[in-house]
Amino acid sequence: MKTINIISKITFTFILSTLAFNCSDLDEVVKDEVIGGQTSNPESAIAAAYGQLADGTFTDHGSVFGLQEYPTDECMLPTRGSDWGDGGKWRDLTEFTWGTTNAQVTGTWNALNSGITKTLIAIESLQENPNYANYDLFMAEAKALLILYVYNTLDLFNQAPYRDLFSDDKSLVFLQADTEIDNLISDLEAIIPNLANLGEQQTYNGRFTKQAAYALLADMYLNRAVFKDRYNTSSSFNFTETAVDNDGTDMDKVIYYSTLLINDRFSLESNYFDNFALSNSNGSEIIFAVIQENDNIRRSDNDFAYMSTGRAQKQTPDNRGTNGSNVGPEFYKTWEGNHDDPRFHRYYQYADGTWFMNDGTTTSVPAEDIRPDTGKPLVHFNRGLQVGQQYGPTLDGKGGFNMTADGRIAISKLYMEKNTTIPMDYTPEMNFNNPSEAILTQDQINAGVRNFKWEFDPENGNGNSAVDIPLYRLGGIYCMRAEAYFRKGETGLALADINTLRTSRTREALFDNAPGVALETLDDVTLYNEIGFEMYWEMYRRKQMIRFNTYDKAYTAKAATQPYLRVFAIPQSTIDVTDGIEQNFGYN
Repeated sequence: MKTINIISKITFTFILSTLAFNCSDLDEVVKDEVIGGQTSNPESAIAAAYGQLADGTFTDHGSVFGLQEYPTDECMLPTRGSDWGDGGKWRDLTEFTWGTTNAQVTGTWNALNSGITKTLIAIESLQENPNYANYDLFMAEAKALLILYVYNTLDLFNQAPYRDLFSDDKSLVFLQADTEIDNLISDLEAIIPNLANLGEQQTYNGRFTKQAAYALLADMYLNRAVFKDRYNTSSSFNFTETAVDNDGTDMDKVIYYSTLLINDRFSLESNYFDNFALSNSNGSEIIFAVIQENDNIRRSDNDFAYMSTGRAQKQTPDNRGTNGSNVGPEFYKTWEGNHDDPRFHRYYQYADGTWFMNDGTTTSVPAEDIRPDTGKPLVHFNRGLQVGQQYGPTLDGKGGFNMTADGRIAISKLYMEKNTTIPMDYTPEMNFNNPSEAILTQDQINAGVRNFKWEFDPENGNGNSAVDIPLYRLGGIYCMRAEAYFRKGETGLALADINTLRTSRTREALFDNAPGVALETLDDVTLYNEIGFEMYWEMYRRKQMIRFNTYDKAYTAKAATQPYLRVFAIPQSTIDVTDGIEQNFGYN
């Protein structure tokens, strides 16, 4: 892929209409605002390209998150009685039955292609203004964003639409993952000199910097072998292929770029859950993030917290969860013997010393915090994986919480909101009546361990959030380097990185702030599990499972599958209206 002179005035309108396919409303707005008389303002165009990251693409549970997590052993969204049926579109992702018409697959394809479109618009806008202040920086950022969008599209769909202005007829082409991954790597390495270091030239972790480029390059090199041999039936990927620039191997490059970041200004959070908290802006680990705000100006999303929270688990009298997604049973079992890991669970302590134990022994908590926009009292639930009987505040029928005589929030045993005879007892087991279908009856709706890794933002309702979504953070970089060391046979160095992650995280004061316990040995299963402990529910698991040859195997509500399902189908709605595109291998 070459981003120099990627758009010409003659072909630009055609690119917009053809490339974006079914993203009509959003793209028409962008075209009107940016192309229609405002191309002299490249910053507006670049802001739109960045904005697509937060416009559901990497923040909505049904977009990239859904495709990277719901088909894995780590996360699922089953039908729960009368909820989450939706024509089977959610359980399709767990059962691997999505086919060519699944709405969430189509929506993700459209969202990513909208990102490609908007970055092309930004590049066009800059080309028309070569004397614009910070031209080189903005052009480098736009190109880097384009690479990010294309890379994610290729990862999920194995191909991505692109206007090739270097062909004789400047026709629309469809980039293929096995050949394009090398071009993406070369293009990103070439623009690093024009990117700013984080913190320079008014950059921050929500903008594409040199550090963000290093992280993306480590990611691309780690998965390059899969891109080049996607349908390898034995999953015997060549992870030690010579690197694109012929300097070392793919794993050497992963180590090189991850080491640059590990030796940079970033540091691991001792409280693991601070990475996913309301206060995580400018967090010490965050290299590149989707920035979210509760400012009613741009879109934000609370899905990563809201989806796993029960309906009767109310942070304020006006907030609740939706009893949707849960941790897969196989993934939960990998934590056996590791429940004292600081990344597994963390109790919340109030300022007056009260611990919310969530076991019936905490009968009340102080009303010390409020929801900012309503002034109503706020309850903090524990973080991490939630299993067993749940406790929390209950409503008084008058728009508030039940309170104790001394003005504290009463904590009671909770019951499922849509079947109030069933205790809210989250079970690791997922005993579907039909093992091949992720369908729970109304009496089974409490099944599944819930994940409160992401902090619930109660402000402005249930849907918005000010929690930034890290796409790359230091913990993940350590995981990449550990895996690269391991694949090179340097097990001792891999173990050292894994132990850095384990021992840098500490437990809460209830457990004397004890650090995690170091491992003595490391094998492929332990490494696989440790990466899961660090990166669960961060849009990482699908790629990891493919690399480690676990994705095709059977697990809960999923039979063993063929390698073609390692990528999703090109939506039929795109196939029907687009000349030159072919459906991915294996799909009818």
